[in-house]
Order: sequence, then structure tokens, then C-alpha cells
Amino acid sequence: MPVAPRDPEYGNGPAGEPLTPPVLLASLLADRELGLRHLAGPAAAGVHGVHASEMPDPSPYLLGGELLLTAGAGPAEDPDGYVARLAGAGAAALGFGVAPVHEEVPAALAEACARHGLPLLEVPPRTPFSAVARAVGRLTAEARTRELRRTTEAQQALAAAAARPDPVPAVLARLAASLGGSVALWPGGRTAGPELPAPAREALSALLARVGREGGPATATDRAGGHHLAAYALAGRAALGTATPARAPGDHTVASVAAVLLTLLTAERPAGAEAAALTRLLLDGDPAAALTAGPWYAVHARGSGDPQALAAALGTVLLDPHEGGVRLLTDREPGAQPGWRLGVSAPAAPDALAAADAQAGRALQRAEAARTPLARHADAGFAGLVGRAEARAHAEALLGPLSPALRETLRAWLAHHGSWDRTAAALGIHRNTVRQRVARCAVLLERDPDDPDVRMELWFALRQE
Repeated sequence: MPVAPRDPEYGNGPAGEPLTPPVLLASLLADRELGLRHLAGPAAAGVHGVHASEMPDPSPYLLGGELLLTAGAGPAEDPDGYVARLAGAGAAALGFGVAPVHEEVPAALAEACARHGLPLLEVPPRTPFSAVARAVGRLTAEARTRELRRTTEAQQALAAAAARPDPVPAVLARLAASLGGSVALWPGGRTAGPELPAPAREALSALLARVGREGGPATATDRAGGHHLAAYALAGRAALGTATPARAPGDHTVASVAAVLLTLLTAERPAGAEAAALTRLLLDGDPAAALTAGPWYAVHARGSGDPQALAAALGTVLLDPHEGGVRLLTDREPGAQPGWRLGVSAPAAPDALAAADAQAGRALQRAEAARTPLARHADAGFAGLVGRAEARAHAEALLGPLSPALRETLRAWLAHHGSWDRTAAALGIHRNTVRQRVARCAVLLERDPDDPDVRMELWFALRQE
């Protein structure tokens, strides 16, 4: 039983989203190794896959968007009916392999392709059908990579726009630029991008009213006035509409991110909730484009005070109250605050805030363990993961059984990577003395100094003295 053909532009994804970026016929024709030649029908089409068949009617096995390859057995008896069935199934193009069945593409087949608007390509004898399939696969992967990069950059730009002083128009303008079209926020009539022709404008208004009503769909799509239209429901019966002359695979993802941001920015909610949402976006995403150069400090806090008052005292509105504490982001160096225990990161650039957030969390743990009002991130490296007081206490407990001479010998031996001769030369003692002292350390510590994990722990402890 034939399946419904896929629209080669819209696909069957959410909100009319194309399932994969298509490969343009022009890209295949430009591949000299394939040697394909355009013979009839339109020269422009998007290919979503390759299928080879010699059946008289392969249409039941097509999803739509395929480049169908044949050596000529299938269309031999009824070229016009064959092409009509392929066009009706949504095939993107027909590739005809000359030899061994035909020495050239039959004229009747070329005429049928021109009549039904199906691109016809000649595949030379030296080009295996599998080579065409591989080329389509390679070009599809490249297109996916380009589209992923475009989508990621658009999401980052939207996050930056949402952090500006007047975020709603900034997000709308950024979205219109990213999609290469026009956008509208309903109700209120705020728009961005080029003015739409009347048919597209009226159809988009109808879509917005449809998704904005109570019980309406979350998304809806349409086409009018040469534009692809989409609408997304926001909170409070509001809606976001987009209108683009063409539709790329990542457009739905980009518009969905904008819809989430606009919901946060326009919905009625307690003061500070928008800042909390944006702070989560910045700390958990890539905020490089959203902030000034800084430096910035990530802060984790626990206490019984008002989070808004804490944020004001630290000179920021970027806070994320959550169960058990608060996360903040500020460009001022934080100090201790009454009623709060703070963990503060090292100064960080915008593109390093994820690491700064982790530093602040560890610093808060140290502040609570030491019962101090504020702890800052320590030096970078392994030693920075543990508070100075904790590290010294651990070192003293571990190295307590060793005399100063044994500690000195063990430190030199580790520094010289276990070399008896170089350690002896550095300390001015006999190599056998070094062996005896290291062996004594192993007995007293009840640890094997040849174990790499033991060496690491001992070196860390010795460096705390």
C-alpha cells in the first residue's frame, strides 16, 4: 500500500520541520567524479536519499525526496506512466544509468520527465549507483554539520538578546535575522523583519489566533503569499509567529528556543523569576555572547535571608534561587554578607562560567565545613580542590609517623621520580641510605611507594608543609 509522500521542503517533522537537510542536485552535478549530467525537467531539487529499483512501479516503496536510480528496465514499457507515478510519490529526481540495457537515455523518458516536472540525470557507465548513494550520504552529513552550527549560533545569539535591557524586541529582531524572515508577537502587534505581503500577513494572523486561544494547538503551520508560516503558543494565550521565504531544518528548533525565552520574558510572574531563568541559561549554556568581558564571579550561597536583598548587596540581578540555596552571577568581587554563607569562584571570562559555577559550589562546601561566612576558590590545579586547612590536616595525619629526615628523603626521592642515584646526589648521602630510608617510610606509613596512587598522595601531602 503506498505511503503518503513526504513534502521535500517541509518533511513530516514537528511544525513542518524538514527531517534532514536536503542535498541539492547542483551539488551532485558539480561532483566531477560522479560525472552526472542533467537532461530534462527542473534543474533544482532537494534530495533526501537514494533508492535503486528496476521495478515497473517503485512508487509504493518511496517516502518522497529520493533520487531514484534505474538502468532502464522499469520505465521501458510505459515511460510516461512510470514518470507520472514517481512524480506523484514525491521522488526528487530520476537517475538513468546508461549501459548495459540502454546505450543512451530514451527520448520518450526525457520527454515524460519534462512533461511531469521530474529532474532527469544521466549516470555514466563508469559511475556505480553505490557511488551516487555515498556522495549523497557525505553531502547530507556536511549539510547537517552546517545546520547544527547555524542553530547553535542562533541559540547563543537569542540568549544574548534576552540579557539586554529591552529583551523582548531584541529577541524578536534576533529571531527574524536568524530565520531570514519576519516574526510577530500576538497579541500586541510587535513585529520584526521585512513587511509581509497581505496574503501571508492575514494567514499568519489566523495562525496566531488559532494557537493563542484556549485549548488551541501548541504549534501550527501554513503557507501563503510565498512564505512558510509557523505559530507557537506562549504562556497566557500569547503566541509567536514566523514567516520565511524558505524553511531550513533547524528553523523549528531556533523558533522554539525564542518561544521559551519570550514566555519567560512576557509571562506574569514574581519579580526576579526572569533573572533566575536567564541566569540558569547563562550558567548552564554558552554565555560568551551575552555578557561583557568581565571578569565575572559565580557565587553559591546558603542562608536565611532574602535572595533579592543578597543579589542587591552583591550588585547583580542575575540570581537563581533554588531549594537549598541561591546561585548568582556578578561582575563585582563579592564580600561576606550577614546571614549568608558564600562560595565564590575565581574571576572568570564569560566563556568560562561553567567552570566558575563548579568552583563556587566547591567553595561553598568548604565554607560550610569550616563554618566561615565566605570561601573563595583556591589556586588552580589539584591542590585547589581542597581547602588549605583541610590539606594541611590531612598531610600531618598521613606523614605524622615520619621524622624530618625521612620526610626530606621521601620528598627528594619522589621529586627525582624514584631514582636512587639522583636522590643520593641531591641529598649528599649514599644510595643505600636512600634505599633504607624509603623502605622505612613504607613500613611506617603501611603504604607501597612504588604504587602510582600512593606516590601521588604522598607528593600532595609533602607539598603542604
